[in-house]
Amino acid sequence: MTDEQWHTIEPLLLPSGVKGRPRVDDRRVLNGMLFKAKTGVSWRDLPERYGPWKTVYTRFWRWSRDGTLTMLVSKVRVVAEAVDELDREVSVDSSIVRAHLHAAGARRTTVSHTGGGPVVRRVQQAR
Repeated sequence: MTDEQWHTIEPLLLPSGVKGRPRVDDRRVLNGMLFKAKTGVSWRDLPERYGPWKTVYTRFWRWSRDGTLTMLVSKVRVVAEAVDELDREVSVDSSIVRAHLHAAGARRTTVSHTGGGPVVRRVQQAR
């Protein structure tokens, strides 16, 4: 996340209301969340530069449950639309997977082993 992006997002985050040990830097945690979303790595495989993986996961889980992430995304979207920097990109997967003939409704045959050579019988499909 660039400094400019961070300065846009930082005022939108709620301050920590918990007293005691200071929490891990929000910017590092957000960068960890973005890295996870972009690459799809497991939480445990987050690089150490984002802080402890469990901290990033816990903050993601908590912000998802209390609506902080939804609020943050909607506010960032409004800001991005206001300055006309929202990139609307659609990705469509057009891969094709062929099914085996048996899965595609081909005529069925059964092989019965009677001790000798295999005997092939045609089986009528129920309609």
